[in-house]
Amino acid sequence: MAEMKDVFGQEPHPVEDDLYKEPMRKRRKSDRDQRFRAFPSVEQSALKEYEKLESRTRRVLSNTYQKLIQSVFLDDSIPNGVKYLINRLLALIEKPTVDPIYIGLFGSTGAGKSSLINAIIQQAMFLPVSGESICTSCIVQVSSGCCAQYEAKIHLLSDQEWREELKNLTKLLHRTEELGREEADAWNRDEAVEEATWKLQMIYGNGAESKNYEELLRAKPKRKIPTSRVITLKAEEAEELSIKLDPYIRTQRRDWDGEAAEMHIWPLIKHVEVTLPKSDLIPEGVVLVDIPGTGDFNSKRDEMWKKTIDKCSVIWVISDIERVSGGRAHEDLLNESIKACQRGFCRDVALVVTKTDKLHLPEYLRERKAGNQAIQSQREAVLERNEMIKLQRTRILKEKLKIPKLREYVRKRLLDKKRRTVTKYVTEAFGLLLLTDSFSSTQNLPNEHLHMSVLRRFAEEKVELLEKAIGQCFACMEQPLQEGVRTARTSYRYILRACLVRSKGNQGFHQTLKAVCLKNGIYASRTLARIDLNEALTQPIYDQIDPVFGSIFRTGRPTGSALMPHIDAFKHSLQEKMTEIGIRSGWKYDSCKNNFLIQEISAILGGLEDHILRRKRRVYESLTASVQSDLKLCYEEAAQITGKKACERMKDAIRRGVDQQVAEGMFERAQERMQHQFQQLKTGIVEKVKGSIATMLTLASSQGDGLYKELADVGSEYKEMEKLHRSLREVAENARLRKGMQEFLLRASPSKAGPPGTSL
Repeated sequence: MAEMKDVFGQEPHPVEDDLYKEPMRKRRKSDRDQRFRAFPSVEQSALKEYEKLESRTRRVLSNTYQKLIQSVFLDDSIPNGVKYLINRLLALIEKPTVDPIYIGLFGSTGAGKSSLINAIIQQAMFLPVSGESICTSCIVQVSSGCCAQYEAKIHLLSDQEWREELKNLTKLLHRTEELGREEADAWNRDEAVEEATWKLQMIYGNGAESKNYEELLRAKPKRKIPTSRVITLKAEEAEELSIKLDPYIRTQRRDWDGEAAEMHIWPLIKHVEVTLPKSDLIPEGVVLVDIPGTGDFNSKRDEMWKKTIDKCSVIWVISDIERVSGGRAHEDLLNESIKACQRGFCRDVALVVTKTDKLHLPEYLRERKAGNQAIQSQREAVLERNEMIKLQRTRILKEKLKIPKLREYVRKRLLDKKRRTVTKYVTEAFGLLLLTDSFSSTQNLPNEHLHMSVLRRFAEEKVELLEKAIGQCFACMEQPLQEGVRTARTSYRYILRACLVRSKGNQGFHQTLKAVCLKNGIYASRTLARIDLNEALTQPIYDQIDPVFGSIFRTGRPTGSALMPHIDAFKHSLQEKMTEIGIRSGWKYDSCKNNFLIQEISAILGGLEDHILRRKRRVYESLTASVQSDLKLCYEEAAQITGKKACERMKDAIRRGVDQQVAEGMFERAQERMQHQFQQLKTGIVEKVKGSIATMLTLASSQGDGLYKELADVGSEYKEMEKLHRSLREVAENARLRKGMQEFLLRASPSKAGPPGTSL
């Protein structure tokens, strides 16, 4: 498939690789109609119109593609302009309808994430729930699709990924000398030891914890592992699939003595994808993700945990009513979610409070300090307490988090994304058809070469101004970085002490600390709070830079340091100049050329925004990555320590290593590496813009030597695409009209508040 890098002015794909590839097949009409069952009728009408527009646009593009393929099929060489055009057509034909909207449900043990998903899909026990302990053991994605049955795909770690974890698990359990009774008891109570022992016993049986790495490699698992590393479950009914799926994703108690074969592979499960048949409750294109709160000891699962959080465009922080007003775990999850807004695609974080009917009346009345009105019942107490909590959290979060009606919120997000995506898609296709049609009627206009030279010089000047503006945006980071580094240098010992001290001393912490060192400063388990020494040490820097970093990459309301307004201004100035030169040069007789230039610059810079969003994660995480790299030898040294008082000796090794690295400029190097990442991002943006503009102007110029050849007539496709482009405005107007009529009817008949089941 031709990718966006072709649009950015790099070499197009070779003709033999892509030109003769069959575009994707069309979706059947009945399938398309069923996709919108989750929407009320007014929104269904708008979605069907957008779907029809997109489908007809794909058909026009496909017809154009086939004609061009036939016209060059027997040619020994194909001009570069035609290669570019055919690759762009194929990329648009195969472009996904709408990228899924990932909504992450993020919460600590027992907060009610699975219960909330069950409530949204109206299947009370579909995902395992428990009020007492952690239930869901891995990332679970729930979506609806075209399948006729309920389906689950259980993805397992690859053989190489499991070998890596197996090596670390056996290192944790390896003892080089006999321990005294007290030390042995502390060892056995260590959370990391218990977790490692449990995992090995689940896969290989009792006694596996006493074997070394090589012995376990030769051992036969208790259950056969599929070579595909994917287990697929299907069922006609939700309850049937739930029963089949439960043993795979429910966290089993460590004292459980059953023999269900499914649970024997739990440590190998990476993530689970559940697909529902077409649903009235979850629109197709929305993925609800149940995300465990702390990550995982396995590197691949932990990386997936982070990436899953980062790809969510919406995060719901789930907390029950007793934890939302306090509790470290809740605040940690909230901070992790807000970090996802900085480094990932998340643009919206919402706080969702569960179990709001949970209250012990006598205790509440005793703690209630004020209120002239007496509480008469449990219900009155619950309502008063919930309102108090809501006001408190609203004030604390400063409107960063809102509590929406969940299903309605999901539908509106998807409808808005569909509208924007189809509008962009049809507009981009129209520009491409403009160019294609002009290929067959290229004519040399008076002084065209001169006018194109003027346009090139203008674009070069604007690129220089854009480069300067980007540099000024990124320069805003310099002062907060310096202040953050100064704060980090003065506070790192206190932070490190807080990370290494436990309320019970070293009891049960020895091997947990070793696990931290084995994973280069990070330990994530399903029962303890996540430990990340690198992140903790750099947190004072992040506290300083977060407001500025967020304002640079914010895509909503522009700020003084925002990057995207400068790119938008660059786009508009180029488009205005193209129109001006087009009028002067006589392009009014060749409007295809002018319109193509205007449309193509929008497509190029639209792709640039996606590139920036993908790269900002690398920029943001460069601080912790730098510190982790500098402390690698320190962690390796500490991980090798064994014997008496090993825990204290490991802590001392870590303290010495951090002291040494700070003295040698660890935080300053982290600052330099982040600034280097910003510089690389700026260079990448400028190079992409330069290459893209040069390619676009060369293609648009009829003076280009060897770019064109006589192609098949696509005039009919161009005319149809022109009608579709005009239809965009009609569809938008129809949607506004329907919405206005619906609001009028709702005001006139308040009892008709909407279809049943549209909000929680």
